[in-house]
Amino acid sequence: MRSMVPFGSNYRIDGTLTLFIVILRPNSLDMNRKQEVLQDVVIKFAGDSGDGMQLTGSQFTNSTALLGIDLATFPDFPAEIRAPQGTLPGVSGFQLHFSSNRIYTPGDSCDVLVAMNAAALKTNVKNLKKGGKIIVNTDGFDAKNLRLANYAEGVHPLEDDSLNSFEVIKMDVTKMTREALKDYELGVKEKDRAKNMFVLGFLYWMYNRNLENTIQFLQEKFGKNEVILESNIRALQAGYNFGDTTETFTTTYHVEKAKMEPGVYRSVMGNQGVSYGLIAAAQKSGLQLFLGSYPITPASDILHELSKHKAFGVKVFQAEDEIAAITSAIGASYGGLIGVTTTSGPGMALKAEAMGLAVMLEIPLLIINIQRGGPSTGLPTKTEQSDLLQAYYGRNGECPMPVIAASTPSDCFTTVYEAVRISIQHMTPVIFLSDGFIANGSEPWKFPQEADLPPIHVQFKKELGFDEQKFLPYLRDEKLVRPWAIPGTPGLEHRIGGIEKQHITGNVSYDPDNHQTMVKIRQEKVDKIAHYIPEQILDSGPEKGKLLILGWGSTYGAIKSAVIQLQLEGYSVSHAHIRYIRPFPRNLGSILKNFEHILIPEINNGQLIKIIRDQYLVDAKGYNKIMGVPITKGELVEKVKEMMAVVVH
Repeated sequence: MRSMVPFGSNYRIDGTLTLFIVILRPNSLDMNRKQEVLQDVVIKFAGDSGDGMQLTGSQFTNSTALLGIDLATFPDFPAEIRAPQGTLPGVSGFQLHFSSNRIYTPGDSCDVLVAMNAAALKTNVKNLKKGGKIIVNTDGFDAKNLRLANYAEGVHPLEDDSLNSFEVIKMDVTKMTREALKDYELGVKEKDRAKNMFVLGFLYWMYNRNLENTIQFLQEKFGKNEVILESNIRALQAGYNFGDTTETFTTTYHVEKAKMEPGVYRSVMGNQGVSYGLIAAAQKSGLQLFLGSYPITPASDILHELSKHKAFGVKVFQAEDEIAAITSAIGASYGGLIGVTTTSGPGMALKAEAMGLAVMLEIPLLIINIQRGGPSTGLPTKTEQSDLLQAYYGRNGECPMPVIAASTPSDCFTTVYEAVRISIQHMTPVIFLSDGFIANGSEPWKFPQEADLPPIHVQFKKELGFDEQKFLPYLRDEKLVRPWAIPGTPGLEHRIGGIEKQHITGNVSYDPDNHQTMVKIRQEKVDKIAHYIPEQILDSGPEKGKLLILGWGSTYGAIKSAVIQLQLEGYSVSHAHIRYIRPFPRNLGSILKNFEHILIPEINNGQLIKIIRDQYLVDAKGYNKIMGVPITKGELVEKVKEMMAVVVH
């Protein structure tokens, strides 16, 4: 069998060796410089959507990961392909949190803000720590840019006192980039596209990074265009040398590698984790993977990634619409493949009828919903846990489907693998939930060995049993699972369709008693899955106490970070995070009863809390944020202290 995850650059953490040794060139200024060791840094790259901030952030992330430093990222970009230049809605950002300690969020606030223009500064300065550094491209603060950023006439943030509480590093990045590239036959616009490389080079100098990994990336990306390749490398080196040779800067910074479990790691984004998990599940089960998809933000990257892996037998079909996408996946599953469709909230609405068909057919199918802000088109590039109730209830009739949710980018691999297992072994469509925060964020991932992955047993019915005279497609086993018969198998011809089926025979039936029987059986089949999934465990904290914070999905990092801080401060707080949402783990109710108070943070207006209150009759309280951005650790710490103060009094 092929290696389960042969993707991307890997790095080894063995507890004793650092991957790279950075050797600084001798310099006459070195005697006047000092190196400061930091434990924790949060950098926000911000500029126009054409300034390359996502690329800059991802390259800094890769260089950080290669040093064995723990990290978490949060890309944030406009919905438009090319948003209005210089405006507040056009700001594109990339936040990176890296540390010598284990971290779980991209950070509440920034230590360093890179602002390529006035709009980037205005949008992000409120999230900069007091005393933090602002690296500004002064060319982006002319009269036009100030006006586009809605600064009042005569107001100039780099010339008044508004930034006195920060350390402002002014650099005319545009001018210096053009000067560095003066010998290249490029237009002004082409030269200006390399500004991000100049800034990246400067930050590599400031944080003792090696240029080689980014140079290799540039060679792979622009290898066929020598002028573009060399100009980007020159700009990168010019930024590094600017920091190295300018007397203004007297300090560089170093972050030690994190104390992580030994192993081979790679940096992984959520949608990559989903893609690799699907491939691993296909390889482990021995089935071919088929993706029927229609592009939609923020799910499209799964389609893009899987299209690269034909060597693993992956078949990818970009359909003309969402309905064709899911129905093609249903056809693939009926034919004995792992049928998968990917989408976001609006696409889920269009797929609803076909999901009902899959429930009626009782065949494996995976519906992957990468959630975003809604309703309708909503906030296409902003994160939200918007679709839990849609996944739970959003189909006509009694139409139960298992729902499973990932909590981090690396958890996407494990969770989608588990979703495939449940779908195949229980002959049911399964909804997998992620969101924009998880999908586009990244973190170190110690990927598993093949032997570590649980088996996915597939059992096709290939012939009639010795006591069978006719194939009965809805004759069930102890899990209430019907047999999976491939079309064309001699003697196993059977009828399928969306009209109600007669119990056992699968014939069309309008009998009212039979309909009630089938509705109850389909619900019971999903409920029985609770006996084949792990019991719920506490992530941390006492098994009984005053307060349990119950979470799901992308709130994991913020909750875990907040609980760690609260516990260090002496608060008795516990944390449980749910992966299996339908059905819930069979012991979840008993866990909830062990706590006097339950807090459920969600990036929506309160969806899991409705289901928990309904099923367990507990007086859970919600903390809801619906702004297109994640909940922060600080917000939760404040909320818990407020709740505990009320409890004490």
